[in-house]
Amino acid sequence: MKTLSQDLIDLQQKVRNFIQNIIIPYEKDPRQDSHGPSAELRAELIEQARQYDLLTSHASIEMGGKAWSHLQKAVAFEEAGYSPLGPIAMNIHAPDEGNIHLMDIVASEMQKQRWLKPLVNGEIRSCFAMTEPAPGAGSDPSMLVTTAVQEGDDYIINGRKWLITGADGAGFAIIMAKMEDGSASMFLSDTHVDGFILEKNMNAMDSCFSGGHGILRFENLRVPKENVLGEIGKGFQYAQVRLAPARLTHCMRWLGQARRAHDIATQYARERQSFGKRLGDHQGVGFMLADNEMDILTTRLAVHYCAQVLDANEKGNYESSLVKVISSENIWKIIDRSVQVLGGQAMTDESLVCKIFQDARGFRIYDGANEVHRMSISKKLLNQKNH
Repeated sequence: MKTLSQDLIDLQQKVRNFIQNIIIPYEKDPRQDSHGPSAELRAELIEQARQYDLLTSHASIEMGGKAWSHLQKAVAFEEAGYSPLGPIAMNIHAPDEGNIHLMDIVASEMQKQRWLKPLVNGEIRSCFAMTEPAPGAGSDPSMLVTTAVQEGDDYIINGRKWLITGADGAGFAIIMAKMEDGSASMFLSDTHVDGFILEKNMNAMDSCFSGGHGILRFENLRVPKENVLGEIGKGFQYAQVRLAPARLTHCMRWLGQARRAHDIATQYARERQSFGKRLGDHQGVGFMLADNEMDILTTRLAVHYCAQVLDANEKGNYESSLVKVISSENIWKIIDRSVQVLGGQAMTDESLVCKIFQDARGFRIYDGANEVHRMSISKKLLNQKNH
């Protein structure tokens, strides 16, 4: 792989400076709880990114962004992820980042002005309501049980969703529902309307997403036909438009978190004395740090490779599955080793690595469990002809 161009190096440095000088000082801000940063803190962070000209830059120029390429995102998102608050500040966190990408491609002009424009401006948040409790859809979206039935010029939606990231406080939702013919469609709905019910916020392992993870219930939720996202019956197709890039951006952001954990552990290993020498001079510790360096490099190479594939053809589902598994497992090993190097202090909130560890475990499940991606990868290998 070629080294980064000067433009990418400049972008990398700009985001790095923003995170280091502006965002990291917010990490101890008390306006955070187990369900993420408060609306007040998020608004303040958003404004900081706006002033630094780094707000929602991945969005289209038409919507007010800079239309970053996937490779630009790979560089910038990794740097943003160096702080748990970085992606929130830059408005590039899940689920908003993926929703912005999808709506930029699929939404009507009316829908863009009503929902996408304020989302890009950082004025509102959104959620993506697809996952359901058993026996509904999880990694297999074809198991959808939430239904949408046409009634005149409206669609009536009934069902239940859970693990919906950002549901609490979202201004609108993209809802995936099954049609009467068995196909799936996506619908846009404000969250303050009759029939849209937030049952509760779930107490999850992670605490890095604005609004946490909620359980939603739809009781005769009425959605006008003009709020259908794209075309009726193309929900599964649109899900792939959203999920392949969204998988990759998870990898980018979490690589930044892994780097942060590694840097904290490395600094500790330089300074901590144990049995008459620096902790890092013991091979057992030094080798863990060396393994971290190698895993960071191989993950970055994989992410940049997939970004270039997406930039070339905007597909890359197979490559994004490969890289999602590689990244999530490497990143978990990096963070786990960092905990081991830090020892007891990493077991408490005295160290940011404790939070990173708790936040990162879900990455092997988000956007499809790694086992599902392995199944998809192996199926393609078995079905392709030898060349």
